[in-house]
Amino acid sequence: MAASSPILASNMATPPPPPPPLPMMPSKGSVSAPPRNGAAPPPPPLPMMPSQGSVPTPTPPTKPLKNGAAPPPSAPLLGPRRPTARLKRSAQMGTLYRTLRKKMEGTNQEGPIQEGKSSQAKRGLTGNSNGEKQGMADTIAEMTKKSAYFQQIEKDVKQHAKSIMEVKAAITAFQTKDMTELLKFHKYVESHLEDLVDEGQVLARFEGFPTKKLETLRTAAALYLKLDAVVTHLKIWKVVAPLSQLLDRIEPYFNKIKREVEAFERTKDEEAKKFHSHSINFDFKIIVRIKESMVDISSSCMELALQERKEIEAVEKKETGGSKAERATKEGNTKLLWRTFQFAFRVYTFAGGQDDRAERLTRELAFQIESCLQHQ
Repeated sequence: MAASSPILASNMATPPPPPPPLPMMPSKGSVSAPPRNGAAPPPPPLPMMPSQGSVPTPTPPTKPLKNGAAPPPSAPLLGPRRPTARLKRSAQMGTLYRTLRKKMEGTNQEGPIQEGKSSQAKRGLTGNSNGEKQGMADTIAEMTKKSAYFQQIEKDVKQHAKSIMEVKAAITAFQTKDMTELLKFHKYVESHLEDLVDEGQVLARFEGFPTKKLETLRTAAALYLKLDAVVTHLKIWKVVAPLSQLLDRIEPYFNKIKREVEAFERTKDEEAKKFHSHSINFDFKIIVRIKESMVDISSSCMELALQERKEIEAVEKKETGGSKAERATKEGNTKLLWRTFQFAFRVYTFAGGQDDRAERLTRELAFQIESCLQHQ
């Protein structure tokens, strides 16, 4: 057979290899490693598919923080307030209360003390003003000129002008940190303004009258009088038997004073700034005196409870019968002792501490309660 021609031989040669795969485009923001010796980089591995029926673990959501700030710390636990100068924190009061509560109420929970239900209604006043037409304004102005009421205002302006100018200068220059002086000056101001038919209308006729300072002066005087009246009331409180009736009277009053004092303490800094801006340095030590007086009453209640307990023990020694009535009386007295201790603990928490007298009486009262429980 004749040899194949060169052209036929070239047509029967092996076909050329396929072109290389296109290089993978890098994702946005990624940096690919440079290929070695011109070789294309290997393709990325395929993602692993979850097995049938499996559920991928979700990534817990994280709260974004501004400027990389650390998360805020957890809120501190609320406890007794800071003790005052005479009162101090007790190392035993909390332990005694929890121990006795567990024995008396059969619970180990240390939840907050229930102080009764209280509700405060929040009321908002909304007004709607449509304005007045010029014709009505002119009519009111004409009526004002003929009104006996406004004529009396003009008369007061002329008649009391001298004394009002004296009061204006006195209020402007007034500054004090003595509450007795504050009350005395307040009385002086009121004596000059009480006869005006319409104080606001009259004082508005005197340019530059310190109306805001006058309002602040009255607010400070009224507040101090109110708080001082509480101290006086607590000082003269009669602690007399029977104990149960005494507690029925003092506990509601304590709840009322506690709410008012705590509400005042929440705004005390704001009130202090307002008073100070008008040169009045309010004596907030009056709050300390209220707390000390309440601790004194609590101690007197504990003394009365211990005295009544001694009287019951004296009767028990004479009568050894042990009737059902006697056992009921003993059980009722134990509950009354516990109620007195609870009241003392609430006063201690409110005041932020207690003095040496209250410290001693709480120990004695706790001992008596435990002794009664053992003999029941």
